[in-house]
Amino acid sequence: MLTEYVEEALRRAHYEIIEDPDEPFYGEVKELEGVWASGKSLEECRSQLKDVVEGWILLSIKKGLPIPKLGAYEITEIAEQAA
Repeated sequence: MLTEYVEEALRRAHYEIIEDPDEPFYGEVKELEGVWASGKSLEECRSQLKDVVEGWILLSIKKGLPIPKLGAYEITEIAEQAA
């Protein structure tokens, strides 16, 4: 479930070239507030963005912040089942 959510976030990512001589590639996932990354190449930017998405999910869970549904993918709390 988590892997599919991250993959869906990356499919929704928007990339562009910005005026930065060190890291000209910029990417963001607009549905996930504050999730962006940059890199020297598109591949590096995408890798950095994946790390940011994963960290954003973990921080959102820790702080109890809402995590939006992306297409068919949703991260929800699993209730403990009694044995």
